[in-house]
Amino acid sequence: MKNRIKVHKRLNLYFTWPLIVIAFFAALAIGLFFVSINAGIVAIICTAVYAVAVIIIHLVNRKKMVHELVEFAEEYSQVQGEFIKDLVIPYGILDGYGQLLWMNTRMAEITDNKLRENRSFLSEFKDITLEDLDFETEKVINLVHNDKNYRVELKKLIPPEDFKGNKVLNLNVDRPYFVAVYFFDETQMKKMQKEIVDQQMVTGLIYLDNYEEILNEVEDVRRALLIGLLDRKITGYFFEMDGIVRKLEKDRYFIAFKRQYLSGLQSNKFEILDEIKEVNLGNDNPVTISIGIGVGGSGYNQNCDFARAAIDLALGRGGDQAVVKEGEKIYYYGGKSKSVEKNTKVKARVKAHALKQILLEKDKVIIMGHRVGDIDSFGASIGLFKAAKAYGKRAYIIINETTTTVKPIIELFNSDEDYLNDTFIDEERAKELIDETTVLAVVDTSKPEIVECPELLSLAKSIVVVDHHRQSSSIIENPVLSYIEPFASSASEMVTELLQYVSDSIKLKKIEAEALYAGILIDTNYFSTNTGVRTFEAAAYLKKMGADITRVRELFRDDLSDFKAKAEAITKAEIFDDQFAITECPSEDIESPTVVVAQTANDLLSINNVKASFVLTDYNNKIYISARSTGELNVQLVMERIGGGGHMNTAGAQLSNCTINEAKRIIKETVNKMMEEGDL
Repeated sequence: MKNRIKVHKRLNLYFTWPLIVIAFFAALAIGLFFVSINAGIVAIICTAVYAVAVIIIHLVNRKKMVHELVEFAEEYSQVQGEFIKDLVIPYGILDGYGQLLWMNTRMAEITDNKLRENRSFLSEFKDITLEDLDFETEKVINLVHNDKNYRVELKKLIPPEDFKGNKVLNLNVDRPYFVAVYFFDETQMKKMQKEIVDQQMVTGLIYLDNYEEILNEVEDVRRALLIGLLDRKITGYFFEMDGIVRKLEKDRYFIAFKRQYLSGLQSNKFEILDEIKEVNLGNDNPVTISIGIGVGGSGYNQNCDFARAAIDLALGRGGDQAVVKEGEKIYYYGGKSKSVEKNTKVKARVKAHALKQILLEKDKVIIMGHRVGDIDSFGASIGLFKAAKAYGKRAYIIINETTTTVKPIIELFNSDEDYLNDTFIDEERAKELIDETTVLAVVDTSKPEIVECPELLSLAKSIVVVDHHRQSSSIIENPVLSYIEPFASSASEMVTELLQYVSDSIKLKKIEAEALYAGILIDTNYFSTNTGVRTFEAAAYLKKMGADITRVRELFRDDLSDFKAKAEAITKAEIFDDQFAITECPSEDIESPTVVVAQTANDLLSINNVKASFVLTDYNNKIYISARSTGELNVQLVMERIGGGGHMNTAGAQLSNCTINEAKRIIKETVNKMMEEGDL
């Protein structure tokens, strides 16, 4: 409207300026009379002649000029309309409710002329909704139509105020505007982008998890044949994808292939994991491999870094699985079998030597486990405390909350003279003590968000991690020493092994040996689950150090209220899918509901045909879940799906903003879905 007014003013000025000049000449002629009468007469005559000529031209040509301007505008409008009509970009105009008002030829072509009969734009392009037409000024939508990719740009057109009441336009009161629609065909560009992505190189590493153990099981004459068969399996699998496989060491391979094949590997869940297990030349245990894939990096070097991080994560989760690291995203496949125990203690010796060097370089040691600490966390902390004291270092153990299971054994230490002087501290005191001369030791967890004091992880310059749980994508970053063994029964077992190699002068006191023994005892459910040869060797060492097994058992006798709570939970238990038990445990009048929940989950495994148990409790405005299995399936995978984690046989999770019944439903749906997908 403003532009129209401006044009109107310009035309009026064009037609009136000669009249203004006449007035100027008349004034000039009058002025000349005062100078010379003759000059004034001549000026008056010239002005009169000019005025007559201008008036004649104005009267004769005005209508003709206006007519020509109108004709030009009309022709210009027609040319412009033809250009828009034949524009190669599909273009249309809608009202505020998606009814097509006008479209060009290309828009009609891409819709096969359907819009000429049915003017409903939204019914033809279902990816564009009525809500999409309500926007400020512009909006972009990507959609697929007739197997072509389009970028659709929407622009709001608001008519002038004097048009809004026009009955011909019939604009809706709620949406008094038009929407201009432009379609840009990006099919070829999308295709080329996909080709570029598909041609990217994916790098990976493959490790044979139990290479030495398998070779020891096979006769000498069959060893070379077994190695050759494994090489052929791995090489052949990736050769079909036009990939390359290079053997780095006797039990390690480097692989590279195009990214276009990665989706196939992920969809069949890396079936090579199961194919390798079928290789049998007299070996008692199946061969398992771990695969780490790096993709989506800024270059080949970063992809290799991603692959190394992925293989470390696969091994840290117990092996027999594939991990794909794509930038910050991590995907897990496999991991359904039990971790194979390593009979050799070479790794324990190496880690013990590294721990010794770290202790010698520092002045203080601060030790912490996970929040709501258990016996295993406490026992492992006592073991590392003893190692620090063996080298004359000042050591502290962080305990913010004392549970009922830990309280009896802590009371024993509170009466021991070696543990009286500020040994057990809270997180606030730890923040005051930590400095550059301090090493921070984390036991029984590798997740930064669940340690006793997460802030210490950013304050500490040196961090040591000792854990027996399978790793998740959330791990403590940049530790100077990381000792993670998923096959170990407990952190107490791992620390017990370290103590035997870290110093020859270490001699455990009776209560120290009992604390470590108690940690092993509880995490193995009294040596009934997740035990191996090294578990019993560690227990034997602690018994030799004076651990009183009878007294340890007496420390874990239940209160009557705890016993009643477990009985009530077991009474309410239900079996779903004929093999899973689920129940809820009361938390009222229970000092440590999470401990009772874990004990109940263990007890439910005694029921016939129950392969896994899930026990829930509502505590501190959260739903705590404890999951246990007999080893036939991996409950860690189930808990990871709902935001938790843990071990193959022992896992847990915490849910916020939901009820017990909602949590039960989530667990059941997760288990059923994973069973259907073959992930359990």
